[in-house]
Amino acid sequence: MSQAFTIDKFINEHFLLHNEFAQRLYHQFAANQPIIDYHNHLPPAEIQANRQFENLSQIWLAGDHYKWRAMRTLGIIENYITGNASDWEKFEKWAFTVPYTARNPLYHWTHLELQRYFGVEELLSQENAKSVYETCNEQLAQPGFTTQGLLSKMNVEVICTTDDPTDTLEYHRQFSLSDSSLQMYPAFRPDKAYSVENPSIYNTYLEKLEKQAGLKIQSYEDLLAALQSRIDFFHANGCRLSDHGLEQLVFFPTERFNIEKLFQSIRSGQSIQAEEIQYFKFKTLQALCKMYHAKGWVQQFHLGALRNTNTRQLSTLGPDTGFDSIGDFEQAKTLAGFLNSLDETDQLSKTILYNLNPRDNEVFATMTGNFNDGKIKGKLQFGSGWWYLDQIDGMEKQLNTLSNMSLLSCFIGMLTDSRSFLSFPRHEYFRRILCNLIGTDVEKGLLPADEAWLGKIVADISYHNAKNYFDFSLDNFQV
Repeated sequence: MSQAFTIDKFINEHFLLHNEFAQRLYHQFAANQPIIDYHNHLPPAEIQANRQFENLSQIWLAGDHYKWRAMRTLGIIENYITGNASDWEKFEKWAFTVPYTARNPLYHWTHLELQRYFGVEELLSQENAKSVYETCNEQLAQPGFTTQGLLSKMNVEVICTTDDPTDTLEYHRQFSLSDSSLQMYPAFRPDKAYSVENPSIYNTYLEKLEKQAGLKIQSYEDLLAALQSRIDFFHANGCRLSDHGLEQLVFFPTERFNIEKLFQSIRSGQSIQAEEIQYFKFKTLQALCKMYHAKGWVQQFHLGALRNTNTRQLSTLGPDTGFDSIGDFEQAKTLAGFLNSLDETDQLSKTILYNLNPRDNEVFATMTGNFNDGKIKGKLQFGSGWWYLDQIDGMEKQLNTLSNMSLLSCFIGMLTDSRSFLSFPRHEYFRRILCNLIGTDVEKGLLPADEAWLGKIVADISYHNAKNYFDFSLDNFQV
């Protein structure tokens, strides 16, 4: 493959910015804003330890199911993806894959990341894989390329990890005592606390929860007490957000089952029926959300993923390995019912709703307006393009829907939702797309060419709205 066309021919300073007004908006108002990454899956232990990765494969390919799916699609066997091949062999196969990802967001992300972190301005291919690998590995060995150094390089101010209620948060506590300008906070992810489909797995989880909460869980009220104890602990350690990954939010308008009897059945190892499982989730989530409200937390709901579709690969490789897809679950009615069940007692927290199926854009965007009561700016948020939707088309559709159905100016912006320390140029990607949309409207005469005002809106979406929405402060830690 010819390398005559280097990366700067298309990823240059005006990448994705198709007119002069868009370029000014990005470079003057968005590019230099700090990053508040309020949802990701980075391992806090590696941030606290300031890990130095041995090579590019370890930091770039391990755990990245986006890349894994592309490689499998191209016919690359699992040995070079999650198998026993060497780090170099895995990277070589990825480099072979990259030219074939044209028009997939991986093509842009790959070259943005190589350029922003390592200054590599070549188009990656199998032909230059060795030189790129060695160049990046040399830099990864330098002091500025540790986990904390990489985050600093991207001007990251705040990151929120994703943490189970049973987590000790020891790395967050240790990191809070450091002199780093980076702020790292936990986010409460209690999915396992109401996942009762398999009683054996659930009861094993409750044993861990008992240990961390310091109390026996013999009744449903004990379960809620244990969760409240962990919320108190998380709050004392800086947590100001919760997050939930669900197919859909469910709602029951009346007391359908005896929740204590359901709990005792589960504790005795008995499976319960599908509708009973849904009821248990509803009651537990509703109780949790009232606890969040009492703490002043933000709650996030990631809805619509169809997970673990391939049982053969699940049994071999485990979850989160690239076999999840967009689901087609009904959302609107039960989502409205769930939110209303909290709002009717004025116990609905700040809430961010993320949909995975783009057909639900208008549903989610209009749903947020149902529960804004004027007390908090942008109290309910239609979240940024998530997972399969965090690409140009998905982001533009989310931004356009938000603009049409609500107020774009109140939006709290982008997040990485990533397990990779090299994923933070996605914030740049989002900001460029945002500026191009607004700049294009100006060029078409749909918006006035008021650079100062539109620039303020861009800066707010890029940084200030999130800064004001979340209660992030080093004073949050009570270690």
